[in-house]
Amino acid sequence: FFGLVVLIPLLLEVFPNQLVYGSSWLAASILLGVMALPTIISVSEDAIHSIPSSYREASMALGATRWETTVKVIVPAAISGISAAATLGIGRAIGETMAVMMVSGNAAVIPDPLWNVFSLISTITGTLALEMPEVVVGDTHYSALFMLALTLMAMVLVINLSARYVIRRTRRRYGGYDQKGSPSHMIQSGNVASWFNGNRDRIMSAGLYLIVFVLTWMATSLFVDGMAAVLCAVAVTSGSYAARDILDNMGASLRQRMAKGLLMADMALVVLMLVAILGYILMKGAPALSLDFITEVPSNGGRDGGIMPAIVGTLELLGGSALIALPLGILTGVYLGEYARDTRFNRLVREAIDILNGTPSVVFGLFGRTFFVLYLDLGYSMIAGWFALAFMITPVIIRTTEESLRAVPKELREASRAMGATKWQTTYRVVLPAAMGGTVTGSILALGRAAGETAPIMFTAVVAFSTVLADSVFEPVMALPYHLYYLASEVPGTEAYQFGTATVLLLIVLSMFLVASVLRNRYSKKVRW
Repeated sequence: FFGLVVLIPLLLEVFPNQLVYGSSWLAASILLGVMALPTIISVSEDAIHSIPSSYREASMALGATRWETTVKVIVPAAISGISAAATLGIGRAIGETMAVMMVSGNAAVIPDPLWNVFSLISTITGTLALEMPEVVVGDTHYSALFMLALTLMAMVLVINLSARYVIRRTRRRYGGYDQKGSPSHMIQSGNVASWFNGNRDRIMSAGLYLIVFVLTWMATSLFVDGMAAVLCAVAVTSGSYAARDILDNMGASLRQRMAKGLLMADMALVVLMLVAILGYILMKGAPALSLDFITEVPSNGGRDGGIMPAIVGTLELLGGSALIALPLGILTGVYLGEYARDTRFNRLVREAIDILNGTPSVVFGLFGRTFFVLYLDLGYSMIAGWFALAFMITPVIIRTTEESLRAVPKELREASRAMGATKWQTTYRVVLPAAMGGTVTGSILALGRAAGETAPIMFTAVVAFSTVLADSVFEPVMALPYHLYYLASEVPGTEAYQFGTATVLLLIVLSMFLVASVLRNRYSKKVRW
């Protein structure tokens, strides 16, 4: 919604000669990047915060600056949690449906040139959401859409395997991975591998400059022709080489100050972005808020009345999915983090959970429609929406719980067991309280994602317009995300109601994140190691 009413008009002003329709690949990319940021930041912060302070103290006692400590000690130690954050964020971006549909144009065209970010595009998720409600169950079109969903799952698998490879490489580099007996270890015994290892820095640098050159040429070719784009790419690549040479010859203290300044600027940009988005929506939505708007039912197709059924339906869907997902996710995370041995089966389970973490929400919607709505004959109902949302957020809860437990130092477990505590007593009374901050954060993030999702409930639980509340769990409900999409795409002349609905949904999600922040800070003050 923010992309439709703010981002697209802004891009039209900045690129009036390139953008024709407003909707574009560029708008969708920016919007997805903004949507993925909170997940990546929050989970990465928990992963970095969980590193014992003794790591930092030992590094700085040896003369390292704070920046060197962060880059060479803290980040490698937290690489597993950081990679989980990146995977969750990328999975969120790949699987986003409604946001992409509203700003990408949904045009089945190939950009010309292929990297033309100003072109209209169509995505797999958008195609599934647009076409699935209208197909006949069991026909060729229906099967083709499921093949698209399978293709989407394959893309998620590739991303997860790439993330795993990065983790293994990082652990191997910092001594945390035993590569003996692995294929890569045997390959590295040859002369080619020895030459590669001896020239690794040069090869990586050359690859990096090549990427800078190609990306710069691609970007500038959208604005200037031929040789001018090549010259711009050469200039930027040369500037990158000169900047790196300057940084290499810079003193450690000056490098520390520059790094701190860049990090502060980056943080200021994120805060400014957050304030701009939240402030604009709240400013435009506040005039629409009133007691009648909150407590009355909609009328005149959504043009009048209130949104009370949508508020109640959203809370009901959240409550039901939380009752299913939280116990299942936390208990599974505890088992994998504390009890599961490093066997091939358990590694396979973790890989499957990571794949589900990045699985697009529209795929969960298709599964819910096929299994719960049609096969189990639950129909479009609240309980079908509960299970669809619970299946979507459970992998997130499992992954964040497991990472929080792994971050607890082994010394705490050993001290507890040395005093005669059983494995379960150690887990329940020592490990879980120490990991509660990250567990709560992951759970609230998962529920916040569920509160704003449209695709899973669109296929299983919600209706666009209703003037009554559901009498049982086997009836459909209204929900704020789908109601907002319905108003923005189907009901013209309802801008005030759109902003009011967006404001209420935003306040619900912000309240959940505020609770998560308070609980995390509370548990963080109790935990010291």
